[in-house]
Amino acid sequence: MSAPIAPAEAARLKALPKAEVHLHLEGCFEAALIAQWAQTEGVALPRPQEDLFKFSGLADFLGFLDLACGLARTQDRLVELSYGLSQRLAANGTGYADVIFNPTHWHVWHGRLGPMLDAIHAGFTAAEQDGLPGVGLCVSLLRTQSANEAIELLDALTTLRHPRVVALSVDGNEATAGRTGPRFAEAFRKAGSAGLRRTVHAGESSGPEGVWDAVDLLGADRIDHGVRAIEDPALVQMLADRQIPLGVCPTSNLVLGVYPSIEAHPIERLRLAGVRVSLNTDDPALPGASLVGEYALCRRAFGWTDEVTREVARTSIEASFANGDVKAGLLERLKVW
Repeated sequence: MSAPIAPAEAARLKALPKAEVHLHLEGCFEAALIAQWAQTEGVALPRPQEDLFKFSGLADFLGFLDLACGLARTQDRLVELSYGLSQRLAANGTGYADVIFNPTHWHVWHGRLGPMLDAIHAGFTAAEQDGLPGVGLCVSLLRTQSANEAIELLDALTTLRHPRVVALSVDGNEATAGRTGPRFAEAFRKAGSAGLRRTVHAGESSGPEGVWDAVDLLGADRIDHGVRAIEDPALVQMLADRQIPLGVCPTSNLVLGVYPSIEAHPIERLRLAGVRVSLNTDDPALPGASLVGEYALCRRAFGWTDEVTREVARTSIEASFANGDVKAGLLERLKVW
């Protein structure tokens, strides 16, 4: 998707202190790992391994996630997947990540949220003990779920009070699910009361109306994507005034056809309008994105200086759900990058 990065530039961007706040556990499978597990389970893949991540659009991609997650049938595989995600973070110099995890994709684990969280937690804990970056989990609803299912998930999270879980999220295809803000408003209100943060996918496959709902009805602390806010000047002004950050994923938006080119992508117009934006990879194994690559892409396309790069990295840290000590450490290091 992007041009090669000069080694010196890649090294500088890896050294940039930063967080990643829009990253899906479901999108971190490597093709070789999927092929290996599929062979073990006797599951046929839809395409040859080398073409596995060539999707016709968002719906095709979301369907593939269900297949991949269905192969992670054991605790050991979840540990392996989580540890591998932490290695990917470290390879990009990421200091902390909020990782989105949607239980609906993992069919073999349905009804076993506690054990599944424990297995993912074990992988991340082992990684952290080996010096890899810290991770918080944002547990996500799927847009097509009901209001009752949303409350059930929230009640399960508040009962478990799992130390790895930092937020309630909602994701999925806005275009097919229609308006979902009113349906999930009560679950998100309860999440806020229970001390969970709130992050909402909006303004990707839907227009500005999804972003308005995320803020007005779901009390979003952060918007995942949010780029189509650019179509509504009043919304852009509100996001800037209230300093609600967007977790933007340029390469994902290009691969899935939200925008035809990086030049057409609105991240720079949003930033110049005062909206806080961060760079993220979304589902990095699938479009072949890397966090270093996202920074290099935007520096090249929009002429970002080191100061702008530092500003975007600062937003990523401040918008994350990391604890105060982790944020302070990253921000201190950022000053001298």
